Amino acid sequence: FTTKLLSSCCKMSDLMSEKITIVEDLFKSREPVLEMKSIYFMTPTAKCVDAFIKDFKPKPKYKAAYVYFTDYCPDDLFNKMRQACGKHIRVCKEINISFMPQEAQVFTCDNPGAFRSIYSPKSQDKTKTLETLAGQLVTLCATLDEYPGIRYKKGFDPVTPILHELTYQAMAYDLIDIENDTYKYKARDGLEKQALLNEDDMLWVKLRHQHIAEVSMTEVCSKTYLAEDCMKHFANNVEKLCKAEQDLAVGADVDGLKVKDPMRTLLPVLLNPYSKHDKIRAVLLYIFSLNGTTEENLNKLIEHVKIEGEPEYIQNWKELGVPIIITPSFFSRKPNRRERSQEERYSLSRWIPTIKDVMEDVVENKLDTKEWPHQSECPALIFPMPLLLLHSARQKHRASTQDDRRTGSRLIIFVIGGISFSEMRCAYEVTRAMKTCEVIIGSSHILTPTVLLDDIKALSKGPMESFTLEVETKA
Repeated sequence: FTTKLLSSCCKMSDLMSEKITIVEDLFKSREPVLEMKSIYFMTPTAKCVDAFIKDFKPKPKYKAAYVYFTDYCPDDLFNKMRQACGKHIRVCKEINISFMPQEAQVFTCDNPGAFRSIYSPKSQDKTKTLETLAGQLVTLCATLDEYPGIRYKKGFDPVTPILHELTYQAMAYDLIDIENDTYKYKARDGLEKQALLNEDDMLWVKLRHQHIAEVSMTEVCSKTYLAEDCMKHFANNVEKLCKAEQDLAVGADVDGLKVKDPMRTLLPVLLNPYSKHDKIRAVLLYIFSLNGTTEENLNKLIEHVKIEGEPEYIQNWKELGVPIIITPSFFSRKPNRRERSQEERYSLSRWIPTIKDVMEDVVENKLDTKEWPHQSECPALIFPMPLLLLHSARQKHRASTQDDRRTGSRLIIFVIGGISFSEMRCAYEVTRAMKTCEVIIGSSHILTPTVLLDDIKALSKGPMESFTLEVETKA
């Protein structure tokens, strides 16, 4: 965790300029360097503390130790460390940063497993996971020097994370195989190359939230290859999928006419040779548009997509409170959306993530207190809900001339169970439009549609069980 955290904040050259000569893994075997002092940057866990103690017991590996924990170190671990090798420790501090800064306005808790721990009916560590996430949020607030009011809502937008998005970053991560933010491609000279898509790449930062139609195709660099890659997928099948998806999500066609029969919109997708995941995404949007379907109809849809052996892709959405099977007694009111008819949008990008409405309502002080009750007086450790909203109304001066918004209020939105790149983009858009409020968005992890569907499917699996095999041998 600390290696990732350090990498997200600085480069090796930055460390070397501060006279750090080497960075090593705490858990790996290392040669003693008795003439040098060592800085330990670690999480406050028994595993880390035990590894630290081994560096000084029975013989010290270094001249002295300067210990920095990512967050609060429990008393038992602190005392164990002090008693074992206190005389070697020159500094011991808790720096309160047990979250991962992903982008300028995006953070995660680096915990993709939280989704299953929180939403699986067979989970055995839901409370522990929620407490861990809450603790990480506390360190975020401490780092940002915030003591925010807290509001939450249970049950949230299932549409945005499964739509095909046509803004550059969301589209690339959905359609292209990008691992650890690294895009690998073959250049025109035939050589294999790679590009890191992060905050250090100013061109990527400039282009990532633009619609693919606006992304310049003339830049002579790796971004050209990535844009071309995206456009190949778009031309092959995504363009046709997008029209059906947008009609189902918005509930109207490009001319504003209401979709009266969603099945007619879905049928062409089912009859065409799209991938299994693409068909599942379309079926889910159909079900969401109706607030659930009958069991008979669901079985037919599962048959059409050929997932009879893995219906959990669709059925398990119920674990998130999303209606899949409709019952006579069930009534679900769709949330009121902000009026955006005057906004210019691309015909295949008409859907606006619900979270953008929420962000704008908070900034304009229009958020419904019944739907989003204040929770400031309640312990933040036990929230069993998918979205937590922390709002600071501070008006104090901040030591930054980068933007006027730094002197205004700050809105922190935390989604439990993952955020999509589209929702991340909204934080930047609202910050830019509103000017007086900086919006920061975070989650347990960042997800793509494919990752989300696979996580949903896995919810019905139990925890890993250990077992023994008895092998019968002949004498």
